[in-house]
Amino acid sequence: MWFANFFVGGSLTMVLPFLSLYIEEFGNFSDAYVQNWSGWIFGITFGTAFLFSPIWGRIGDKFGRKNILIISAAGMGLSVLLMGFADSVWELFFLRLFMGIFTGFIPMSQALISTQTPKEIAGRVLGTLQTGSVTGNLMGPLLGGVLADMFGYSATFKWVSITIFLSGLLVLLGIREVLYKNEESKDKETAYTSKQVLLHILGHPVLLAVMLISALVQIAHFSIQPILSLYVAEIHGPVSIAFFSGMAFSAAGLGNLLMARRWGRIGDRVGYIKILILLLFIAGIVYFPGAFVTNIWQLVVLRFLLGVSIGGIIPVRIAYIRQEAPLSIQGEMLGYNTSLRFLGNIIGPALGGMLSGFFGISAVFFVTSALLIVSGAIMLVTWYKHEYEGKKRKRTHPLSSN
Repeated sequence: MWFANFFVGGSLTMVLPFLSLYIEEFGNFSDAYVQNWSGWIFGITFGTAFLFSPIWGRIGDKFGRKNILIISAAGMGLSVLLMGFADSVWELFFLRLFMGIFTGFIPMSQALISTQTPKEIAGRVLGTLQTGSVTGNLMGPLLGGVLADMFGYSATFKWVSITIFLSGLLVLLGIREVLYKNEESKDKETAYTSKQVLLHILGHPVLLAVMLISALVQIAHFSIQPILSLYVAEIHGPVSIAFFSGMAFSAAGLGNLLMARRWGRIGDRVGYIKILILLLFIAGIVYFPGAFVTNIWQLVVLRFLLGVSIGGIIPVRIAYIRQEAPLSIQGEMLGYNTSLRFLGNIIGPALGGMLSGFFGISAVFFVTSALLIVSGAIMLVTWYKHEYEGKKRKRTHPLSSN
């Protein structure tokens, strides 16, 4: 599963550094036009993914997640292949929309591994799994930038589709999924309706906050993604633009790679919510100075530090959901969490494109920093009110039923 995530993560991020540059090839467009369409084309994939993630999650809970992963890889591979033949903004837009139906490979793989993992080491295991996609994310933008400079943008899309198909083949031939029965039922597996799953989430305020924070974090993180290459061009110039854009993308991946497993292991030991709160505040602080960089190397260093902080957010968040959810509904619950992440992926690029178009790219860093700090504050207040104080009351009143 690590290698499959490596190929998918690398494949999908290969095209990110030059997506806005690819749009420029379709016609003689203004900068504002390209920036706005970059946001919409980047984000539309997550619009359909937002709708389909809970559906795939529920199907995965019932029939197994391996089959869903194979379907996902096939759909994404076909979509990316056809993008290499696009010759208009609208064709690229609709192909990205279609790809969103199947975009959920990495979250589904996390659900698969989560259900095969004991709760007490979930953070470490999920952090290790994440290094697969992160290593791909790290190498993908650099390799994509090199391929784009050498062979052109359309040819790079076609090469990328091959590695996505390879990921599906790895799952088909290399994965054996063990379907566990619900750990809370001795005689038969408990069936939960979607309404019961939603009520379970709503009845646990900290769990609800964790899932809502998923959207805010993605809004913040993805607001800069589709226009990062334009920012690199602004501060560095047009020389080898795809390569240096790839370097800026990959710097965050390197920080993520170095720390994801460590943050997961620390979360196993001291508590997932405590680490999540800390990382949200750190990420918010690191994002702020990005608005003031004057050369590419300053941006690369800040992107690395961002990766260090962002790297732990996903594994500790999923490990917490693993801890709080019955085994038989984890796929659907992680599907809702993924939907909220994809909702953030929709809003973030559109917000970033709009802010940069009206106020300049620096404004995106200010808003992003504020969103992450607000997310940390929301998580801190919710955790302190509903979990930390509850534990204190239990210790003070040992006979209390709550």
